[in-house]
Amino acid sequence: MAAAAKPLAPRNDNAPHVPVLIDPLIEAVAPVRGTWADGTFGAGGYTRALLDAGADRVIAIDRDPLAFDMARAWADGYGDRLVMWQGVFSRLDEAATGLDGVVLDLGVSSMQLDQAERGFSFLRDGPLDMRMSQDGLSAADIVNTVSEEALADILYHYGEERASRRIARAIVRARAQAPITRTTELARLIEGCLPRPKPGQSHPATRSFQALRIAVNDEYGELHRGLMAAERALAPGGWLAVVTFHSIEDRMVKRFLQARSGQGGRANRYAPDAGSETPRFTLVTRKAIAPSDEETAANPRARSARLRIARRTDAPAGTVDPTALGMPQIERRGG
Repeated sequence: MAAAAKPLAPRNDNAPHVPVLIDPLIEAVAPVRGTWADGTFGAGGYTRALLDAGADRVIAIDRDPLAFDMARAWADGYGDRLVMWQGVFSRLDEAATGLDGVVLDLGVSSMQLDQAERGFSFLRDGPLDMRMSQDGLSAADIVNTVSEEALADILYHYGEERASRRIARAIVRARAQAPITRTTELARLIEGCLPRPKPGQSHPATRSFQALRIAVNDEYGELHRGLMAAERALAPGGWLAVVTFHSIEDRMVKRFLQARSGQGGRANRYAPDAGSETPRFTLVTRKAIAPSDEETAANPRARSARLRIARRTDAPAGTVDPTALGMPQIERRGG
């Protein structure tokens, strides 16, 4: 798909941030009409862009109550066109059905990363928390209680960290002396397990922090359930747009859309055949859309982003086995 010559979504100078890949999304689904669900509201970038581009209404969904508190300053300007619904996007079909579009921008929001007290960033000292909903088990709970084997599994399968066993062993040794409770404390421990990064390489703690965040918030399970919820919630002809930020997420979305468009196969020789049912979607983008050089220069966060889009058919919604999507499976083991 050709890149737009200029931004297609009207910009509001007071917007908290520019959403990643919004222009190719708006271009692909134009003209934007009807009711949409933004399943990952965050700082509101996608919601605002959809409303400004012509959506009649957007249902903004987020598990983080702070997202709605921060939106109060500008939300009233959209009147009843903007509806806020606190909850996980895997239940978006409880918020509305017959939708004309669903957009999911996966991963942690810049709003959360920028707040040290939320514990998402290894660059800012704060409590080792990482809970998007601000309840349930925290990253500190996982780091200080689960077994060394379970920690290694989380780091390897969720963060693709090749030094997972070495890092897990160091964590267990350290917590035997005192609980690990701060982000920078854990980051320094991880740094000590890995070679010093070369210029241009990511911080040594990047993969481990990603893995813990995914585990704390059950992000892969949420994605699997959320894709099925979108299938149930979309009206025939409705758009599904998903922005991912790392390879496992993108693989899951790709295989879901392939399977639900009748083009699936097997994620591996043991997984069920995912492509034999009536198509629930038609693919709009056969390959993921990557950000332009201009976008990555303006917003480095966009560098790893990938956008996939499909349209709902009129076939009844169904279910998908997570193994068919290549979803990492981790056996939960205690301390």
